[in-house]
Amino acid sequence: MAISVGDKIPNVPFRVLGSSGMPETVNAHDVLGKGKVVVFAVPGAFTPGCSMVHLPGYVQNRDALKAKGVETIACVSVNDPWVMDAWGKAQGADGIVMLADSGEFTKSVGLEMDGSGFGLGTRSQRYSAILQDGVVTEINVEQGPGVTVSACEIVLGHL
Repeated sequence: MAISVGDKIPNVPFRVLGSSGMPETVNAHDVLGKGKVVVFAVPGAFTPGCSMVHLPGYVQNRDALKAKGVETIACVSVNDPWVMDAWGKAQGADGIVMLADSGEFTKSVGLEMDGSGFGLGTRSQRYSAILQDGVVTEINVEQGPGVTVSACEIVLGHL
C-alpha cells in the first residue's frame, strides 16, 4: 500500500556522495524528517522526462519554494550516488538534495514500478510530496507517463 497523507515517512537509508567523493549513508528522518520538506521522485537520473521537465522545474523554482517556507528540497531516484551527484551537477541543482535510493525507500513507501519494459528494472514511480516534520501532508503520484501532478508548479500551488 502506498504512503498517504498523515503517514510518517520510514526511516531507511539513502546514499549521497560525500565531500571525499565516496558514498555516505544518510537516514530518511535526518534528511526529510525536519521542518517543511518537498520531496520528489523520478524513475531515473538522466532519463528524458526527468532531465527535460521534472528536475528542471524544481531547479527553476527553488527560490519560490524556499520563499514559501520549504527548508529542504530533495530528489529521490533508484540510482547510485555517483549518478545522482553527476546529474545534480549537470542540471545545476544546487540546493536540492540528490538522494540515491537502493530501492529500499521506494519499496517502503509502496511507490515502486517495474521499468524493465524500458530497460530500467525496478524504479520509483514519479511523484511529489510535501512533508511536515516527516509526516506527509500532500502526495501527488503520476498515474501515467509525463510530469503533470508532480511538477513543481503544482507543488507551489499547494504550499
